Amino acid sequence: MLFSLLLRSVLLILMITTTGCGYHLTNTQTERIGTASRIWVPFFSNESISPTAQTVLRRAFYEEFHALRGLKPATNEAAADLVMKARIVSYSTVATSYNSIDQAREYSLNLNVELEISKTGEKVPLWKGQLQASKQYPANKDLALQRNAEEQALNSVSHIIAEKLISALEESY
Repeated sequence: MLFSLLLRSVLLILMITTTGCGYHLTNTQTERIGTASRIWVPFFSNESISPTAQTVLRRAFYEEFHALRGLKPATNEAAADLVMKARIVSYSTVATSYNSIDQAREYSLNLNVELEISKTGEKVPLWKGQLQASKQYPANKDLALQRNAEEQALNSVSHIIAEKLISALEESY
């Protein structure tokens, strides 16, 4: 009797755990970025005031695609499975807080990028849209330290935008 009850309980638990929850991916296997192995990220159109933004952003895309999805950089566009196009729409820094003698204490770096990513040879992009991110960084009287803090904020913002793109791609919005 006890053995029968125990066996039924184990079978019930197995049935509950193996039936699943009913969730599944809505995009097909060919639409997922996991099927790609190489990505090409060219230099972007840069309409901003920052001469380094496109280089930092390009590097962030390569790093995030490799770290999160194992994609490697392609040597050229023809050798890539995925191809990106991008345009830096805006880059701005704004003082966000001040100290008691009305000097900037903290700045916010804002970056807005228009992106498009598609599979090589396909006319319809996998994803197209605009992404933006911002990051606060401390003010400093020393210009070199101030510039260094801004560069670190740009690097952080670039990685945030790259992560947002990967999420948007996988959600197929």
